[in-house]
Amino acid sequence: MAVFGCTRCGAELTVPVSRVALPDHAHQAYGHELLPALMESGTYAVEPEPSGPPWRQWSDIGAQESLARGVFAPVPALSFGSPGAVVVAPGDMRGTVLLPERCEGYCLGLDGRSGPNLACARCGQAVATRVDDCTLWQAVWLDPDAVHPLTADAPARPADWAALGREFEAIPPVEQGGWWDPRWEAALGAALAHLLAASAGTPVCVPDGLLAETLGRALDLLLPQARSPRKTAALAGPGLPVPDADPDIVLAPRHPRTGEVWQAPPGVTHTVPVPAGVWLHLARRPARLPTPTTGRLPDGVERDDPLPLRPRSLFRPDPRILLRTLARLPAVREPWLRAIYDRVDKYPYSRPF
Repeated sequence: MAVFGCTRCGAELTVPVSRVALPDHAHQAYGHELLPALMESGTYAVEPEPSGPPWRQWSDIGAQESLARGVFAPVPALSFGSPGAVVVAPGDMRGTVLLPERCEGYCLGLDGRSGPNLACARCGQAVATRVDDCTLWQAVWLDPDAVHPLTADAPARPADWAALGREFEAIPPVEQGGWWDPRWEAALGAALAHLLAASAGTPVCVPDGLLAETLGRALDLLLPQARSPRKTAALAGPGLPVPDADPDIVLAPRHPRTGEVWQAPPGVTHTVPVPAGVWLHLARRPARLPTPTTGRLPDGVERDDPLPLRPRSLFRPDPRILLRTLARLPAVREPWLRAIYDRVDKYPYSRPF
């Protein structure tokens, strides 16, 4: 575990925290309500890209500069702050005070638009940006130029795929109110970007069930259906049986602690990473008997009371997460994929979004 402190005076600014992978929904804006904390208490993640001000508009950035940054399609703006910002849960901060002159927000809280709004209580140096406005996941982003680890975190343990389902919980796709979980919309928005790139412009088939309900409709609407043959995608990962037919693309779990993606068997052309919480639900969705059962339920069959939650609407992958992910995939330079990117960018709320 690591404790982060002020570079100027050495004051401790966090409780001990352990590193995990940066969530797919770290940069998601969702709805018009207060969202919970991005990070679980006792954890931290690192943003490898530059973050925070100063920002530069796309029109001011040359093609070579954007390529050097690993961005292959137009984005509204790019940060030219320092890379390596550390994100923690707000409750894991210690020894900081708000800077009132930097407490701007859109609606219900702080959105961090002016950069660091928390200062070290001991020396007054601006050290972090708290974000807790509506539509944004609550988090504190530590400025990599003002904060450093006072104690070194232990090296990450190798991903233990056999223990994945015991160590981490599956995330149900539908919330109690009947709305799709925003983490699913973000995760499958990113997965959709990788599926599109792997398709090479060819239609992609996914298995019936939840995958078809969440990703199948989007693939059918975005890819030309007249082309053939179609590529196949399937769920793969630890504990799952080998598919009957070799798929062209597999959706495999990304370990929530290390960020490592499960290695697909030889012969698979493309692997699409899916956050473990979402993947676990897809992989272990309980089978239900097609007819009523009396007496004691057989092993492996779960009762249907209460009934499983059903969504109020069709699934919509997060279009902004899709665009953010596509912009960082070299395949987006292909004309057919760039056309999809531009269409979603111009009409982010048209079908299937």
